[in-house]
Amino acid sequence: MTSLKVSKLIPQGQGLAPVMVKRAATLELDWDVRQKSRFEATDSAGRSIGVFLPRGTVLRGGDVLVTEDGSIVRAIAAPQAVLKITHCIQHGTPYDLIRAAYHLGNRHVPIELKPDHLKIEPDHVLADMLRAMHLIVHAVDESFEPENGAYATGGHAHGHGHSHGGHSHGDHSHGHDHEHKHEGHGDHSHDHDHHHAAHDHGHSH
Repeated sequence: MTSLKVSKLIPQGQGLAPVMVKRAATLELDWDVRQKSRFEATDSAGRSIGVFLPRGTVLRGGDVLVTEDGSIVRAIAAPQAVLKITHCIQHGTPYDLIRAAYHLGNRHVPIELKPDHLKIEPDHVLADMLRAMHLIVHAVDESFEPENGAYATGGHAHGHGHSHGGHSHGDHSHGHDHEHKHEGHGDHSHDHDHHHAAHDHGHSH
């Protein structure tokens, strides 16, 4: 069966009539697929959809894809295995989550940030580290929408995709090595990442 080609994305269906978006066929995809700019999937109407988006594009739940025949397909973030991290109400504070996000960010782990919890992909080593920081870690099946800036595909590659192309992964690896070389200088590493992220943000807009 020939795939319907998609090369246009409307973030969160902006400008479209809500009733039209609600009635549209859907594509339920996990994070591994949604972070790719090229993939094939079957929508809720049984149609084969071939997605060809600009390099570095991340598909978010609620985004709308426009097919070559003019029909629209709404993306849904599928539930998947994730670790949900919360602070201990009796003995901890919300600051514990900020500290955890900092340490996870140093490892370039994709993180979904919420006011009262974090989510990351399953990783028993990181789970043990977080529990040692007196945080509560639960394995759950929920949608996963990590922050752009903390992950190469969602933020770094998107910011540099036009100028650096395929080298974004190399830049990502370099940043990772940099963190480990300066393990003893947490503040320095944080400042470096912070300014670098801001630099990326400027370029992406």
